[in-house]
Amino acid sequence: MKAGSGDQGSPPCFLRFPRPVRVVSGAEAELKCVVLGEPPPTVVWEKGGQQLAASERLSFPADGAEHGLLLSGALPTDAGVYVCRARNAAGEAYAAAAVTVLEPPPPEPELQPAERPLPPPPPPGAGEGAPVFLTGPRSQWVLRGAEVVLTCQVGGLPEPTLYWEKDGMALDEVWDSSHFALEPGRAEGGPGASLALRILVARLPDSGVYVCHARNAHGHAQAGALLQVHQPPESPPEDPEEAPAPVVEPLKCAPKTFWVNEGKHAKFRCYVMGKPEPEIEWHWEGRPLLPDRRRLMYRDRDGGFVLKVLYCQAKDRGLYVCAARNSAGQTLSAVQLHVKEPRLRFTRPLQDVEGREHGIAVLECKVPNARIPTAWFREDQRLLPCHKYEQIEEGTVRRLIIHRLKADDDGVYLCEMRSRVRTVANVTVKGPILKRLPRKLDVLEGENAVLLVETQEAGVEGHWSRDGEELPATCQSSSGHMHALVLPGVTREDAGEVTFSVGNSRTTTLLRVKCVKHSPPGPPVLAEMFKGHKNTVLLTWKPPEPAPETPFIYRLERQEVGSEDWIQCFSIEKAGAVEVPGDCVPSEGDYRFRVCTVSEHGRSPHVVFHGSAHLVPTARLVAGLEDVQVYDGEDAVFSLDLSTIIQGTWFLNGEELKSNEPEGQVAPGALRYRVEQKGLQHRLILQAVRHQDSGALVGFSCPGVQDSAALTIQESPVHILSPQDKVSLTFTTPERVVLTCELSRADFPATWYKDGQKVEESESLVLKVDGRKHRLILPEAEVRDSGEFECRTEGVSAFFDVTVRDPPVHIVDPQEHVFVHAITSECVMLTCEVDREDAPVRWYKDGQEVEQSDLMMLESEGPHHRLVLPAAQPSDGGEFQCVAGEERAYFTVTITDVSSWIVYPSGKVYVAAVRLERVVLTCELCRPWAEVRWTKDGEEVVESPALLLQKEDTVRRLVLPAVQLEDSGEYLCEIDDESASFTVTVTEPPVRIIYPRDEVTLIAVTLECVVLMCELSREDAPVRWYKDGLEVEESEALVLERDGPRCRLVLPAALPEDGGEFVCDAGDDSAFFTVTVTAPPERIVHPAARCLDLQFGTPGRVELRCEVAPAGSQVRWYKDGLEVEASDALLLGAEGPTRTLTLPHAQPEDAGEYVCETRDEAITFNVSLAESPVQFLAPEAAPSPLCVAPGEPVVLSCELSRAGAPVFWSHNGRPVQEGEGLELHAEGPRRVLCIRAAGLAHAGLYTCQSRAAPGAPSVSFTVQVAEPPVRVVAPEAAQTRVRSTPGGDLELVVHLSGPGGPVRWYKDGERLASQGRVQLEQAGARQVLRVRGARSGDAGEYLCDAPQDSRIFLVSVEEPPPVKLVSELTPLTVHEGDDATFRCEVSPPDADVTWLRNGAVVTPGPQLEMAQNGSSRLVLTKTKCSVPCTRTPSPETELLFLRRLQDVRAEEGQDVCLEVETGRVGAAGAVRWVRGGEPLPQDSRLSMAQDGHIHRLFIHGVILADQGTYGCESHHDRTLARLSVRPRQLKVLRPLEDVTVSEGGSATFQLELSQEGVTGEWARGGIRLQPGPKCHIHAEGHTHRLVLNGLGLADSGCVSFTVDSLRCAARLTVREVPVTIVRGPQDLEVTEGDTATLEWELSQTLADVTWEKDGSALTPSPRLRLQALGTRRLLQLRRCSPSDAGTYSCAVGTACVGPVRLTVRERAVAVLSELRSVSAREGDGATFECTVSDAETTGRWELGGRPLRPGGRVRREAASLLLEAMSVPINLSPRPSSPALPLQMCRRPPLEKTVLVGRRAVLEVTVSRLGGRVCWLREGVELCPGDKYEMRSHGPTHSLVIHDVRPEDQGAYCCQAGQDSAHTRLLVEGE
Repeated sequence: MKAGSGDQGSPPCFLRFPRPVRVVSGAEAELKCVVLGEPPPTVVWEKGGQQLAASERLSFPADGAEHGLLLSGALPTDAGVYVCRARNAAGEAYAAAAVTVLEPPPPEPELQPAERPLPPPPPPGAGEGAPVFLTGPRSQWVLRGAEVVLTCQVGGLPEPTLYWEKDGMALDEVWDSSHFALEPGRAEGGPGASLALRILVARLPDSGVYVCHARNAHGHAQAGALLQVHQPPESPPEDPEEAPAPVVEPLKCAPKTFWVNEGKHAKFRCYVMGKPEPEIEWHWEGRPLLPDRRRLMYRDRDGGFVLKVLYCQAKDRGLYVCAARNSAGQTLSAVQLHVKEPRLRFTRPLQDVEGREHGIAVLECKVPNARIPTAWFREDQRLLPCHKYEQIEEGTVRRLIIHRLKADDDGVYLCEMRSRVRTVANVTVKGPILKRLPRKLDVLEGENAVLLVETQEAGVEGHWSRDGEELPATCQSSSGHMHALVLPGVTREDAGEVTFSVGNSRTTTLLRVKCVKHSPPGPPVLAEMFKGHKNTVLLTWKPPEPAPETPFIYRLERQEVGSEDWIQCFSIEKAGAVEVPGDCVPSEGDYRFRVCTVSEHGRSPHVVFHGSAHLVPTARLVAGLEDVQVYDGEDAVFSLDLSTIIQGTWFLNGEELKSNEPEGQVAPGALRYRVEQKGLQHRLILQAVRHQDSGALVGFSCPGVQDSAALTIQESPVHILSPQDKVSLTFTTPERVVLTCELSRADFPATWYKDGQKVEESESLVLKVDGRKHRLILPEAEVRDSGEFECRTEGVSAFFDVTVRDPPVHIVDPQEHVFVHAITSECVMLTCEVDREDAPVRWYKDGQEVEQSDLMMLESEGPHHRLVLPAAQPSDGGEFQCVAGEERAYFTVTITDVSSWIVYPSGKVYVAAVRLERVVLTCELCRPWAEVRWTKDGEEVVESPALLLQKEDTVRRLVLPAVQLEDSGEYLCEIDDESASFTVTVTEPPVRIIYPRDEVTLIAVTLECVVLMCELSREDAPVRWYKDGLEVEESEALVLERDGPRCRLVLPAALPEDGGEFVCDAGDDSAFFTVTVTAPPERIVHPAARCLDLQFGTPGRVELRCEVAPAGSQVRWYKDGLEVEASDALLLGAEGPTRTLTLPHAQPEDAGEYVCETRDEAITFNVSLAESPVQFLAPEAAPSPLCVAPGEPVVLSCELSRAGAPVFWSHNGRPVQEGEGLELHAEGPRRVLCIRAAGLAHAGLYTCQSRAAPGAPSVSFTVQVAEPPVRVVAPEAAQTRVRSTPGGDLELVVHLSGPGGPVRWYKDGERLASQGRVQLEQAGARQVLRVRGARSGDAGEYLCDAPQDSRIFLVSVEEPPPVKLVSELTPLTVHEGDDATFRCEVSPPDADVTWLRNGAVVTPGPQLEMAQNGSSRLVLTKTKCSVPCTRTPSPETELLFLRRLQDVRAEEGQDVCLEVETGRVGAAGAVRWVRGGEPLPQDSRLSMAQDGHIHRLFIHGVILADQGTYGCESHHDRTLARLSVRPRQLKVLRPLEDVTVSEGGSATFQLELSQEGVTGEWARGGIRLQPGPKCHIHAEGHTHRLVLNGLGLADSGCVSFTVDSLRCAARLTVREVPVTIVRGPQDLEVTEGDTATLEWELSQTLADVTWEKDGSALTPSPRLRLQALGTRRLLQLRRCSPSDAGTYSCAVGTACVGPVRLTVRERAVAVLSELRSVSAREGDGATFECTVSDAETTGRWELGGRPLRPGGRVRREAASLLLEAMSVPINLSPRPSSPALPLQMCRRPPLEKTVLVGRRAVLEVTVSRLGGRVCWLREGVELCPGDKYEMRSHGPTHSLVIHDVRPEDQGAYCCQAGQDSAHTRLLVEGE
């Protein structure tokens, strides 16, 4: 189908496809279809590729969108496939259907009773009867290529006629005659017949239902079987390097696109034609598809192949291909399926589940919202909650539990939300039945029904039943795991519930049989024509045979000779003789006749009567003239109908009117007329008649007919002037209504009607006539006066539609919506008042009108209307409306069941409170007078100041003014048996840390006990301890203690690694501890000397030892300045305080300076080594003698104590010289002597000596060379199969490598001896086992066991298989003197063949050679083979093929040569090349050549289309071969390359293939990649590209591209992005003593930074804190001093930000209170006191200009001086007081402060003097003390405490002190 653009409309689409038709020869065949399109398509019909044209037998009726093909008198040549093709500007579509024409059964002559022969007497016990199947065909499941035989045996008398059908069609209509064979026979055990159907080579399209029909004179019987042909499993290719051929060739055009909503079905239909019938395969994404629960594959009734995907999911999207192939070629059709996903989706879809039979299965999914309703389905069946299907809803979870699983529960289940959003899953039920029956099966009446079941175990016996009754065995078949039920030609009686059961397991289906269109009746027979009297014809016929079952009639039609139209004459019910007079024809002429049979099922083909008859019609009057009455001025028309077409004459008042002119005039100025004749009708029109023409007489005359009529002229009629149209009027009671009708004539009578009834005048209705006006008056209109009024006169009327309404009604009360609350059984009354007493009122409840009843009474009293509920129930609640006219009053009634007193709360209430907080528990009742009872933990509460009980209307409260911890518990508000529950939980207020307030720094020495203590504001508050950000766990090295509010962390023996930052976290507050553990000095305590000289001998053991303190000190060893590493030659040891270095085998090169170094000390060892004499490092025991076989290599080796020492080898006391097969070489300290191939001369004693002097160290070896072993030479195979014939001698022969000892023979594990029938023989190296007179018991496993080898013989004793001739001899014609080669092939291959010539046995000789190759036998002479398949030699002129064509496999693009050899040199053109039976087309790539006997066909650059069967033909011989073309091997031209990118970047992988249009898969880490926002896949020509965006470290891995068997991979490496500094601080200026905070922000969380000040690295200290908070890095410097000023920088990796300048300004100190004069008595103390602005400022006291130092009588306390026991009078006068200083900020908060959510934030400032007032602001708004903000003052220090910090607390804060202010910014971070 071609796709069209949007402005061209829509392409054709078939709404109904034509259905296949089967008719009897001579009957009528009709195909119908419905096709739509815009513009309407043009429809043509085709057959065999040729367009059909209309003819006498073929017509194409069309009715709107319905188009048909009508074939009359169908002949066998009309059978075939008809294609309906529809096309328009937007595209094209087609549909096809098959027409089958059957030969009618031969008619049986009907004998008269007297003529019927008497039947022969039946044999005893037997009689005639309808056919009965003795043995029915059996269903079979075979592989493609296998032979299939279906057999049936039928009994019956007379002998029935048998024939086979496949899928309702005759076999010769489906197959060629070469594909099958029918083998008739006789039934066994009685009268009857058998017929076997043999399918020679089964193909996939042969699958179907085969029905054997049996018919005789007494009836008909049929039996069916199912045949399923499966594709054999694919075998691996012979060439392992050969790529497998693709299943589907590449598409040559873009596939169609099909969209389907998720959860809907997708149906693909493919119609394929071809001969032989093509094989169909479905593929998805290049992979073959197999049918399953959601993928159905079948063939519809129209012959189309259908793939149906049920409940489409996103995973079903992809390319679907229908591949069709047969021996002539292949074709493809593809469609791309897109699944449109809904916006609203399941949060967690269903998953496939499995369950055992009789168990349960649970399906679970999750919806996005708990309020969304869902429904469960099993396929299309809605599942309702019950014991079997338990449906559970828990929040957003939806769960279906299927109990008591059975086989029929296996299937597809769906959960559906609104808008038909679905999630789908398969439920698999494991049990005896693997494949169940379908839920239902719809079959047309007369078709075949097939039901299949697969069981888990093979060979089990199953039972088929229908509606509880067992089905006959003839329709049941089983094979292995499969069980089939075949019901051929089903009828309505076959419908019902069909069940298959095996054991306790069963599966059921509902078989439904639908009616089909019945065949029309047969045609009449023996139709004859007899020409009777003048102008008549006699037609006779007989009823059809067989007679139709339904009533029928005969329809007779005529046709004038020379015309193509048939016209119906008449219909009759009975057959016989019919006389057709001349009056039946319209005109004189020759006529033909035909007859057909018509019933409710259609009509039969027409039967044409032979010959024609000449008939002349006789005119007679059919419809005569009638008198005509017209009005003055109108035309008068006279007409009559005759029985035949004939000319006539018109007369007016006796005067003939001229008929040769169409118009005329009686006389000048008189009446004008017009004469017309149309077929059988004659008309006379008198134009514009006048009153004086009244009474005129009109006549008509023709042969045999005369008629006349009169003309009457009437006055012109009256008509209505107004109103011209219907009038609609609306009035209100009691208005006056006047209806007026004006006529064209005055005083003309008129009649009034109302609603069709004539009105009568009365007081309420007055009728008046005034000239031409007629009036109807209603003085006071009422509602009942509404209706349709009509003023009627002389056939014309005027209509008035009058509507009278009451005046509008208004509702006086209520004016607003009324809400009514009541309890059960209470009387409820709703009242509505209107402004008019008689106004109708209607009551509605929830939109439906209320009817009077005992439960709901309606009352009216004047303008008051009431609706009363005498005993209201909860179901009576709802919305009521009182409707009066256009106004409504609304009432909402709520009826509360008395069983539910409590309106609120409806569920359990949980209340969380903090101690001393106010808690209120509220309960609302349905009635204000109800009394409740409050309880706590089961005990009734008592009202007190700490617990108040309140009552207000329907509300009841329990109030706890200041809740305490003991108030926690469950409170109940009880009334009757009902209660409301409140769970109150009271907790303590947030925990605060009392001590320490500041960070604590501790420095300890290793193994010292470290105690960290934290005191809380509450004893039972939980705390957590953290170290370096990780929570600590208690162990022996870390102890956690608790003593009331004090919490301790104890390190009993601290180690350096225990140091770090510890945090005591109390939830709302934290305390920080910095612990540093230093290690003690590491010393070497022994030896005392720091340098030692040591001497050792080589080779020997060297050990260096020292002791360290403490015992756990680490040491390093050095040799000659380089650190050593432990190895096998150098061992490092540590045991307690001892450290050792050991050289197990010291060598001279090991001498040198060794140093052992701790962290604080070192010791030196000077080691010298003396060389020792060379020794052999031999084992304690002497080497054992070495025994080898001749020719084996020998290796003798020994090891010396020194690598460079020389050695001397000797053999039997003589020095060994290298050469003559001996090799000497050294490998370090090893010395080796190698003998390549040992001989007997090499045996003896070999000695290796360290030096030539006598007594030198040596080692000896003894070599012995043994004789070679005896081995088995033949047979070579370890196992040999031997076949012997019964009675013959069994001989097993073994050849050894040489004469040796006797061998042992075994049979089935038992040793054999030479006795009886068993003889053991030995002749040199030949060993024989002979068993005479072999029997079946001699079969088994025989073992020949030689000393060094063995052989096994598998012996079978059986009759030789029959010899068959596989291929016959081929006649040859050769020239005299040439060689002749005869070839034949026999089975089995080892059969004996005898060659004969002219009947005499021939033997090999110089002129005759015989050869054998496998099963082939060849002879080179003119002889004759003894097998019966012989042929007579051909004449000399025959051209035969000696070497025939061979199958060829080639790759696309290669050159191919096909070659044959003929027996003689033929003339040019003597052979012909064909393909698929057709001559080769003209193609430049094809060329043919002949070289003597050789004929060649060259195909250059083969393509896939060249694939097929090629043949070479002569006039006498033919040879065929198949050319297979595999696609060009796919190769990688440019492979993938490794890609390295940075984190967050993108990577592009690209490769180039050798072919275009290849579809492959991209994968990363073995997971297939799908296109998405971060993954883009492109394919353009040969290039394939993959782009990955937004890469992370986890994306590193292997990226691969796979297509078919080709795979290309590359490595993706994602580097971590270098850490950068995103934001740095600004220059900072602080006051001396304040805290300075510098903050940097990094690009990553995990990064190490380096801090520097003025170029020097910084380390943490009690005043310097370095913190990491996420990506933020903080440097906090407390109590700044001028020395802290400088430049600070932060470096991370290669990134560095800074420097930042820190400025520390000197703190300004002011005297806040001056010294005052003090008077004291001698001996008393004197105190001088002054106050300064900074508490930490140190002052200097002077007395008389001299400085005072504390001690003795002087004691200094802060800013006070105390003089005690003064012995002399003293009078100190202070300096004059200074004026008051302005209030200033001495210490400011940091510019930024970061606090975690939920913690406490403290902002502090210090002002210049005491008593100064400060003001705190946030974002410019002054803060007030409360629960959130707490303001504290302690001397000159002021603090703002923010409790329970939240994200909304983040912002700018300001503290104002006089004219000075300090600003800070609070940052809030999450936990």
